[in-house]
Amino acid sequence: MLITRPDYYEDFECIADKCEDTCCAGWQIVIDKETLKKYIKIKGDFKKEIFKKVNWFQGTFKQDKSKRCAFLNDKNLCDLYLNQGEDGFCKTCREYPRHTEEFEGIREITLSVSCPEVARILMNRMEPVQFISEEQEGEEEFEDFDPFLYSILEDARKEMITILQNRNLTISDRILLVLGMSHDMQGRMNRQEMFACSDVIAKYTTQRALQFVKDYQMKVKNKGEMAFAHIMFKHLFELELLREEWGILLKETEDLLYQDEEAYDKNKEEFQNYLANAETSSNISIHLEQLLVYFLFTYFPGAVYDGEIYAKVQLAVYCVWMIWEIWMARWIKNEKSLDLEEMTELVYRFSREVEHSDLNLRKVEEILSKKWFLT
Repeated sequence: MLITRPDYYEDFECIADKCEDTCCAGWQIVIDKETLKKYIKIKGDFKKEIFKKVNWFQGTFKQDKSKRCAFLNDKNLCDLYLNQGEDGFCKTCREYPRHTEEFEGIREITLSVSCPEVARILMNRMEPVQFISEEQEGEEEFEDFDPFLYSILEDARKEMITILQNRNLTISDRILLVLGMSHDMQGRMNRQEMFACSDVIAKYTTQRALQFVKDYQMKVKNKGEMAFAHIMFKHLFELELLREEWGILLKETEDLLYQDEEAYDKNKEEFQNYLANAETSSNISIHLEQLLVYFLFTYFPGAVYDGEIYAKVQLAVYCVWMIWEIWMARWIKNEKSLDLEEMTELVYRFSREVEHSDLNLRKVEEILSKKWFLT
């Protein structure tokens, strides 16, 4: 089996109670069957705690009114871990923030930016991310897996990441190139012309494609920008709410950004200038690049199962775009000031709400399969 990880994978180390947030609150933690069997066999006084704090019917840990895991103490440490050691962890707790995607003969492991420490690593990183692969024993077979389609998606993703990491281009040029490539690939797939996708991938590496996206930007520049941004932002209100304070932040962002088109355009221009000049945020295009690569690498190959090539790329662009909008609102709220610490905070809060609900990810992809950025 081929195992692939980002090159910063080994940089992560959980900082436990020193973390400003906790991964043990805000979402339901599912316990795998093997761990449930192990919990049943626990003996001694702690057995009472196990039976009281595990929802055996649902196979989850119980939560308090604040959606904190029942084993999370007031020091943000896990009583289950303190009593049982690492063996007490279920698979979810043992693996988080590692996120695994499985394909036939391939396992891809990323670190989720929903973890504050991972978000901090990525937002402080200046070098382009590389992905390291190694062969390990073991093989898994998947039914209805299309190896030909997967190989095409792998070729496309590799080229898209190369484009996104080309710092000689503006970030908007890079985004439009990967959107254009996936848009055209989706068209070929819909017409059952997958063999033509190799030509599409090659086309978007040319100077002609770059000139096309530059011309496209001039054509649509400032054309109903606030209205479209507001429409897309409002979809976040349709998602499952994992933490009440996130709903408050969304409403605050909407009120700060989308009241007046002229004010929106002015704020956007000033915010871009601020980020280009602020000492703490001068690497904005690099931050956006790292986030785009993160979302693209994590979700794009999943198109092998549903054929939604364009929606997967739009998912990456949409997430980073919405993070940008939330950054801008926070900058306005702070009387036009924003530092890297706050930007990082908003990244992991966004990720927690969108990425850690299968329902939310499906909803966003469903929206993006119908609403295309390129028209």
